[in-house]
Amino acid sequence: MYTELRETATELAAVLWREHTVYRERGGGVVIRGEHVERWISLAPTGGRNQARLRAGRLLDGGTTAPARSETVVDLSVGTAELAAVCRRLLADVAAAETRPPRARTERQAKGRGAAPRPPKRRHTGLASWAVLICVAGVVGLWAYHVFGG
Repeated sequence: MYTELRETATELAAVLWREHTVYRERGGGVVIRGEHVERWISLAPTGGRNQARLRAGRLLDGGTTAPARSETVVDLSVGTAELAAVCRRLLADVAAAETRPPRARTERQAKGRGAAPRPPKRRHTGLASWAVLICVAGVVGLWAYHVFGG
């Protein structure tokens, strides 16, 4: 079954995207990655004869795959053009389900720091600070009077 899936995935990838990578996944299925469109498609065997589970999702920033947003079961006996049409519908569902474009940066990420914005500036010299300054000036004045005036 893997050989049939691999051949089908290779033909399908050539129809869908010019730039693609086809590889085997752990469960025995085949994944087609389109890095330039930031999407992936997976063909996995099902219990039925000559059928495959087709899933589609998007690629995340680090190149990892996000969970599938859309999936269906297809008959592998149909032609490559019909499979490509099903894949395009799944990819359209994935695009519609996205809330923001991939790799979009927030304003904080663009600044390069994650800190919260600073609170508005206020006066540094309060009433207590003025009282301390007057007391210090008084002590210095008394010391100077005893040393030099006295």
